[in-house]
Amino acid sequence: MIAVGTKMPAWVETGFGEYQRRFPKDMALELIEIPAGKRGKNADIKRILHTEGEKTLAAIPKGNRIVTLEVTGKPLDTHQLAKNMEKWQLDGRDVSLLIGGPEGLAPECIAASEQKWSLSNLTLPHPLVRIIVAESLYRGWSLNNNHPYHRE
Repeated sequence: MIAVGTKMPAWVETGFGEYQRRFPKDMALELIEIPAGKRGKNADIKRILHTEGEKTLAAIPKGNRIVTLEVTGKPLDTHQLAKNMEKWQLDGRDVSLLIGGPEGLAPECIAASEQKWSLSNLTLPHPLVRIIVAESLYRGWSLNNNHPYHRE
């Protein structure tokens, strides 16, 4: 997971960490934080997004599948996510999940993505998205591995 924003509130770090530690070593969930550009009253948002986008793309290891989290992406229920996760594993590449900052992702990141995933039609606060994605991935993993976390 590559996310714009550093110095998250303790509740974000605790929530994300709770799910991150549950993953097995062969499917580790790593977090790379990209510093958000300084936003002030007269901030050049287009320039800030471009800079965040460059840093985000530079953080992606070569050959990774890029999945962007965006409102306009495809919504997935838990079973669809679990099936996607199986496909990702069979593909043999690591996956970089990109989460933008307050204004979302840079156009360069969206253009580079192979898949666009929407968590909701709502605009969610980007710190909360980290936790939702981590929990959703863990739930998908548990479904694929017959782990009791996901019960139907």
